Amino acid sequence: MTRKVHCVVLKSEAEGLDRPTYPGELGRRIYENVSKEAWARWVRHQVMLINEYRLSPVEPKARRLLEAEMEKFFFGGGSEKPTDYVAPKG
Repeated sequence: MTRKVHCVVLKSEAEGLDRPTYPGELGRRIYENVSKEAWARWVRHQVMLINEYRLSPVEPKARRLLEAEMEKFFFGGGSEKPTDYVAPKG
């Protein structure tokens, strides 16, 4: 049976994640309040942030930045794109 959550991003009931995708308290909040679709949106946004800011996710400073952006994306009104970001064409 599919697990349903009231997704904080979609603002509606949707299919929940199969398992926690991030550790700790933030991971618990995401598991309880974020849908699979919203998680997929975050993953695409995170890849854009990593590429645009040239981050290495193994570096502690980059991990802190990505975690802060994840918190904003799901629970704080959204994570902004870099000011000079140009979306790929096509």
